[in-house]
Amino acid sequence: MAEKFSYEQTPFVQKNPFMNRVANPCDIPAFSAIKSQLPVPILPEFLDWTALYWRSWEEVWRAGRLPHAENGFITPYLDSGYNQNMFMWDTAFMVQLAIYGRNAFNFASSLNNFYAKQHADGFICREIDMGSGDDYFNPFDPNSTGPNIMAWAEWRVFRQTGNASRLSEVFWPLLAYHRWCQNNRTWPGGLYWATGMSSAMDNQPRVPDSNKHHRHWTWVDASFQAGLSISILEQMALVLEKKELVDQLSREKTAITSQINAHLWSNEAEFYLDRDENGRFSQAKTIGAFWGLQEKSLIPKERRLKFIQHLRDSWSFGVEHPLPSLSADSEGYNSLTGNYWRGAVWPATTYMVLKGLRQLKQHKLVHKIAKKHLEHVTAVYKETDTLWENYTPEQAAPGDPAKRDYWGVSALTPISILLEDVIGIHVDWPQSRVYWDKRLKTEQEFGVQNYPLGDGGMMDLVGDQERIVVTTDTPFTLVVRDATLNIQTAVSPGTTEISLD
Repeated sequence: MAEKFSYEQTPFVQKNPFMNRVANPCDIPAFSAIKSQLPVPILPEFLDWTALYWRSWEEVWRAGRLPHAENGFITPYLDSGYNQNMFMWDTAFMVQLAIYGRNAFNFASSLNNFYAKQHADGFICREIDMGSGDDYFNPFDPNSTGPNIMAWAEWRVFRQTGNASRLSEVFWPLLAYHRWCQNNRTWPGGLYWATGMSSAMDNQPRVPDSNKHHRHWTWVDASFQAGLSISILEQMALVLEKKELVDQLSREKTAITSQINAHLWSNEAEFYLDRDENGRFSQAKTIGAFWGLQEKSLIPKERRLKFIQHLRDSWSFGVEHPLPSLSADSEGYNSLTGNYWRGAVWPATTYMVLKGLRQLKQHKLVHKIAKKHLEHVTAVYKETDTLWENYTPEQAAPGDPAKRDYWGVSALTPISILLEDVIGIHVDWPQSRVYWDKRLKTEQEFGVQNYPLGDGGMMDLVGDQERIVVTTDTPFTLVVRDATLNIQTAVSPGTTEISLD
């Protein structure tokens, strides 16, 4: 248990509405009772995918936990299954699949438990004991918090659901946490440091002997995550009409973007790299650098295609099972087992990269990577009857080391990646828009039924090569894209048929 500390409460923490809340009594319904409220993938030619999809949902539901008096949590949450702790990293990603079950039960607010445990100065521990509710680290431990991706997770929930009332609540603890990281995790100049553990990529060889220490390096993923969080907080402040904070955060984004691009881009490698105190670049290319894709303004236009090319190149990240956590041309890359973060493929970072590529309209590449990743994960599932913590980069096999029965974060692949990047449906609900990147090659119709829209709305969206049929109770704008199509049409409640001729 981490030592307790006492601080004067900062103004932003004073506005954190979660800290004095108590849990509302409830029960988690049985999976059999809620299955009919989940999205239904229609994939008659890919029955292995749908079988894994439903098995994953059933196991995810078993991972649901309720708060209790001993831990002081305030919201039901999903247990990643790694150990006795709830992890900031895992929870931020599991929220991305929980949003699809929100009409059945609300696990999508799992991060509330971290906000409820915020310290008076803004600190939030990255691991919290699910039994006692105690922080696993004290704030002054270099490994105590991170990665700074909770704002990213919440912004994605907002774009999916359009729930601005939640935005008004999470903004203040997120802003307070950002300020704590800014005050405690930066070097002069404003760039950020991390450790192997706080980066969530424990044993990567990018910074020497850094599993539990920053070694006085500037870390590319921590710096990009900070820039991303600043950008998202700026957008949240804009929605919430906090003009003074919008202006302040805009200046901060300009400053950190300038620092990242002045110091962390290697012209020789055409990649963003960690850098030591003497200005020397790491020789390891980490998947963590692609957090920079999540906000396109962080990377100058003239560098984007060069940077993305690494995801295509077979000697870099475009290996047999994309996307390895360490590039194949980096020293320390392990092609046989992945050796955890030295080349293994992790569903969370694959999901992150796919979301970033969508920001840059790389829809064809997104579908190609997502389908190949799903095929490998499905092949391993058929062989072993389970999902794994990570996978080997050069064949269809579990990584080593890798925990088996890892139905938390790894369920992103058969649920979220299947729906968003293989079937190709994603939503921008504040704009009342549904996008279908219809790229899956199949002779029969495919799509999804019972897909949740906004607050309680539903949609069936199914099509073949000749037409699309939409049934919904909620009006929205549908945008359909493939290699040749770019159709935009208003959809009204009822059934609408769209010809693709």
